[in-house]
Amino acid sequence: MPKFVYDFTEGNKDLKDLLGGKGANLAEMTNLGLPVPPGFTITTESCRHYLEHGTLPEGLENEIDEHLAALERAMGKKLGQPDDPLLVSVRSGAKFSMPGMMETVLNIGLNDDSVAGLAAQAGDERFAWDSYRRLIQMFGKTVLDIDGELFEDALEDAKRAKGVGNDTDLTADDFRALVGTFKEIVKHETGDDFPTDPREQMSQAMLAVFHSWNAPRAILYRRQERIPVDLGTAVNICSMVFGNLGMDSGTGVAFTRDPASGHQGVYGDYLQNAQGEDVVAGIRNTVPLTELERIDKSSYDQLLDIMETLENHYRDMCDIEFTIERGKLWMLQTRVGKRTAAAAFRIACQLLDQGLIDADEAASRITGDQLAQLMFPRFDTSAAKDAERLTKGMNASPGAAVGKAVFSSDAAVAAAERGEDVILVRRETNPDDLAGMVAARGVLTSRGGKTSHAAVVARGMGKTCVCGAEELDVDVKARKFTAPGGVVVTEGDVISIDGTSGLVYLGEVPVEDSEVVQYFEGRLPATGGNELVGAVDRIMAHADAKARMSVRANADNPEDAARARRFGAQGIGLCRTEHMFLGDRRQLVEKLILAEDDEERAAALDALEPLQRADFEEIFEAMDGLPVTIRLIDPPLHEFLPDLTELSVKVALAGADADPQDRRLLEAVTRLHEQNPMLGLRGVRLGLVIPGLFFMQVKAIAEAAVARKAAGGDPRPEIMIPLVGAVQELETVRQEAEGVLRGVAEATGVAVHTLIGTMIEVPRAALTAGQIAEAAEFFSFGTNDLTQMTWGFSRDDVEAAFFSRYLELGIFGVSPFETLDREGVGRLVRIAVEEGRATRPDLKLGICGEHGGDPDSVHFCHEVGLDYVSCSPFRVPVARLEAGRAAIESAGSDSR
Repeated sequence: MPKFVYDFTEGNKDLKDLLGGKGANLAEMTNLGLPVPPGFTITTESCRHYLEHGTLPEGLENEIDEHLAALERAMGKKLGQPDDPLLVSVRSGAKFSMPGMMETVLNIGLNDDSVAGLAAQAGDERFAWDSYRRLIQMFGKTVLDIDGELFEDALEDAKRAKGVGNDTDLTADDFRALVGTFKEIVKHETGDDFPTDPREQMSQAMLAVFHSWNAPRAILYRRQERIPVDLGTAVNICSMVFGNLGMDSGTGVAFTRDPASGHQGVYGDYLQNAQGEDVVAGIRNTVPLTELERIDKSSYDQLLDIMETLENHYRDMCDIEFTIERGKLWMLQTRVGKRTAAAAFRIACQLLDQGLIDADEAASRITGDQLAQLMFPRFDTSAAKDAERLTKGMNASPGAAVGKAVFSSDAAVAAAERGEDVILVRRETNPDDLAGMVAARGVLTSRGGKTSHAAVVARGMGKTCVCGAEELDVDVKARKFTAPGGVVVTEGDVISIDGTSGLVYLGEVPVEDSEVVQYFEGRLPATGGNELVGAVDRIMAHADAKARMSVRANADNPEDAARARRFGAQGIGLCRTEHMFLGDRRQLVEKLILAEDDEERAAALDALEPLQRADFEEIFEAMDGLPVTIRLIDPPLHEFLPDLTELSVKVALAGADADPQDRRLLEAVTRLHEQNPMLGLRGVRLGLVIPGLFFMQVKAIAEAAVARKAAGGDPRPEIMIPLVGAVQELETVRQEAEGVLRGVAEATGVAVHTLIGTMIEVPRAALTAGQIAEAAEFFSFGTNDLTQMTWGFSRDDVEAAFFSRYLELGIFGVSPFETLDREGVGRLVRIAVEEGRATRPDLKLGICGEHGGDPDSVHFCHEVGLDYVSCSPFRVPVARLEAGRAAIESAGSDSR
């Protein structure tokens, strides 16, 4: 039979899965000989069994009785004993810290009889009745689900009747009367009397802790922190120690280092004559922990010694809860403390310098998410508090941006050319808004979710974005939006958007580049005395040295390519050529689509080719000596044409006077219109259906590479065929591409080694990867489309429609567009890796979807043996850090 209850003397810090973090650490402190009140832990297995079956596991009650009896023998008194009661606390404690998310009940064991015994033993009747009313209040709220305000109101009434402002001013008689009032509240709200049997109190409190695992706030917290839903919580039964016995008693929280900055010192708060919940609730003002030296120097000195012991033992910053009972120090909890991103980097390097951890451990303790937090520009928080808040949307792409509101891409570009900062405001964005998005400081939309076009593109560019701000009524034609309360913002009015919180402000809130971004850009030296930048530089250097995978960037222009290189990119993993067809060049694409014969089509392609060639030359120059993977045009051609509805209305209204060009455009748009463009004429299908399109692009790539080589450069092009689902598609395009490359080499006398590969983004391609590898020298996994097609989701439609509900139901732990779905999409990737390398052992493998910059997804890519990940320039440092961490954590155990 499994063991469900462990005494504090039986566990250790490595049993967090079974005992939860709190129970494991209480056991560890007990093992270290620190002053921990005796107690025992009910395992997470018990919780999981109860939540799944609705009953306690067989044998649990007997084990609890046995451990309670042992605790009573050790303490020399019984639970709720009338003349000298043993009292216990019942506390939650999951594997991962979830502060305040689940339940705690103190003073279990008090009733009308034992309160007198407690008073006699303590020599303090007021303390005893105060403890009793606290039990009824906490038990009523957390176990019996009574509105806590009812108890708070009764307490306030008692203080008001007495003419005092603090709980400490109430007398024993006042608390005795409150106990009676609280019992009446329980009876009125539940129909039953407050339970006076101590063992029943403990059992009900235990079940309340189990239930609190699925409380809405706990579910929300787990979702936010990506904590698995099936872990369950342990329950810790601990003998009570009291901080509310007088001014020689108290309770506090301590940190072995500053959790905000990481600096060493004495940090924390202390509250005299109080129990733990008083500190959390903020009922009374605490004093800095350093004040304890004046109040109780003996306990203060002992606490500092214990803090040093714990930090050296855990080899990390520790968060500690303690109580002093009449001059005696007791340790109630410790854990590795939560900290800011800046503190995480500083502390890792400090502990490295102290010899407590090695460089591998230092890098492992920092996450890519923490690094990303240090890279986004931020508002001055004090200034933001005074700014006029307009609304709150989805925090789609972190950072802070200030500028004049503009309502079209053209207006954004024009304003930027005049040197003005702007925020592009749209209902939603589309690919034609790209120039405006590039020109704008930030993007604000009233529609769309975190995976909408605006969000995806903004994140890719490191551009601040707030989307789905549904309270805004955006009128693009009138160039204005109306916010709640009737506030109207017209074009030219200054607004500020916070992509980290989703908040939108009227007017300018000061913002600046973070110092970490300045370091990555080369504007701030690593050795210039900036402690944080120095710590980031040390961690990044070690991660780079350890990483097996390289990190490339998704970049479509020389500016992004150059920035990616400054940020540490080792090449371009995705250059999207369709982005080169926007703006003024769009008319040339229209001519290509409207071409009625080979001559017109050839003329349009001839006009596009030199423009493409110049683009590629600049990108090759920016990435000289590094690989550049260029994806041939992928999206449906109709995306380069006017909107069908708008054009139809325009032609209809013009009637007989309609422009012949508009009529031709309408005919073409109608002909090319698709019900589901994502699954229509795009990618490799375009190259096979429209003669000369891929020929032109490959020729431009080859000639650009030759020109760079002639200029003394070292271009390393890789041509990627998109959306291949069958090897025959790839073979056909490859044959044409090889012919073009040979032709350019023969014409110029210069041959540039060029790889030809494909993007694996169709499930069939993954399942037939062994065949496709016969014609491909590399695979790049396009996990954005692969996720859409595997799940049957349209990324732009589903998030706002039902993703939040799926997250609530636990169908998703996190959006599959944010973190790679390992079980579904990930399995397809594994199959493609294994079968592709079985056919071609030297097959180069990478990923170029947004997942390439997601920390968890980077680790997956290392595990399955990819050679590189590719992500937006802004995410390159994050991917570099995670590639190093993945190698450290796996110690080389990937599939290669």
